[in-house]
Amino acid sequence: MNRYKNMATAILATGIMALSLSACNKEGPAEKAGKEMDKTMDKAGQQIEKAGEKIENAAKDAQK
Repeated sequence: MNRYKNMATAILATGIMALSLSACNKEGPAEKAGKEMDKTMDKAGQQIEKAGEKIENAAKDAQK
């Protein structure tokens, strides 16, 4: 009987840990906002790089 009690306790503990870990994966509003901000900053950085390349190309063309 003690063996089954220990096994049931281990299964219950494993289930509780699995539920608690799955709850940690949910994103809150701050995480969602942070990800959107990261995307926006990446897009802005790409646009700045494109603008810089255009300026470099224009300067090279002006020197010719």
